[in-house]
Amino acid sequence: MSDMKQEDARTAPVGVWQVLESLRGEELTKWRLAELDNVSSVEMRNLDVLPYPFGWFMACYSDELAIGEVKPLQYFGRDLVLWRGEDGQPRLIDAYCRHLGAHMGYGGKVEGNNLVCPFHAWAYDEQGCVTDVPYAKRLPPSATKPPATQYKTCEENKAVWFWYHPYDEAPKWEVDRFDEVFNADWTEFDKHEWIVRGPIQNLAENGVDAAHFKYVHGTATFPDYQMSFDGHKRTATVEAKMGTPKGEIDGKISYGTVGPGQSWTKFSGISETLLISGVTPIAPDRIHIRFAFTQPKEEADGPMQGLAKALKKDICKQLDQDKVVWDRQKYLNRPIICDGDGPIPAFRSYFSQFYAEWEKEGKKTITSLDVDKKSD
Repeated sequence: MSDMKQEDARTAPVGVWQVLESLRGEELTKWRLAELDNVSSVEMRNLDVLPYPFGWFMACYSDELAIGEVKPLQYFGRDLVLWRGEDGQPRLIDAYCRHLGAHMGYGGKVEGNNLVCPFHAWAYDEQGCVTDVPYAKRLPPSATKPPATQYKTCEENKAVWFWYHPYDEAPKWEVDRFDEVFNADWTEFDKHEWIVRGPIQNLAENGVDAAHFKYVHGTATFPDYQMSFDGHKRTATVEAKMGTPKGEIDGKISYGTVGPGQSWTKFSGISETLLISGVTPIAPDRIHIRFAFTQPKEEADGPMQGLAKALKKDICKQLDQDKVVWDRQKYLNRPIICDGDGPIPAFRSYFSQFYAEWEKEGKKTITSLDVDKKSD
């Protein structure tokens, strides 16, 4: 009886690969964060019509902020300063001293739980109130009052998160916790990051764009998917034939978003994997994406480690492929949609709930929807 040969079921290289095929190792890592040439303006790409969404967003990983450390940040078109007090708690305020405008992220220091400005040693608490001026007989009354803009912080899933809202409304939900992150039988985070030249809207919308999986990521078939929109959360299950050198295998991806800034993905079929993602806007045309993978140690370090590593590499490759498109994508307010696309218009109505400015304008949103799509 002759041996049956397994057919290589990998698809031909996807179109965006001409941009990526020569990038390897350190060069690829640099490309993920590099500035780009020949990118059209915010106005030409219609990105100025999109506000920043509100929600919880990642500021940094917990191990990137030691006790007593001060870190300058730039998100939401603002200069911010983050520090960790002696009590271990992270704090975030606007970066510029209310005295004469020094940037406290450069040269500022932590005393107790307060941040001290490097210029004249004015001290600030987590509300941005001045608590001490060492050479003043009395504090200026206006300096002791908190500024209008406040940034609530929390620490979850080994990361520091902050709440952004354009009208400074209080947090409306909490950051979701994942027990695998703290399970001793799972690996420490394997981290990757990108700067994408586009708005968070395009990234979020990508998750419901079913057709692009074949043409951008090279899946063997159009995927089947189930999606559920419920308040600030969106969950989905995507099933697709995955092409491998040894033939097609059934792949299953479960993912969800918690507001616009936190997402998670669980992979099964090849190697069990949890991906925690943080997506934070820098400017109208820039977002900071962080991927943190964790896997069962018995798979990551055992006989299956080759597959476990290959899966993470492939997931990052998919983000690279998306980035090629996102970096120069234009936002179309009235796109032409065909019957084979995913529920893009419904998703836009759902996602618009996170644009507080649009809510004031009375734009219609939806907060509940279920979609079940089987490929033909």
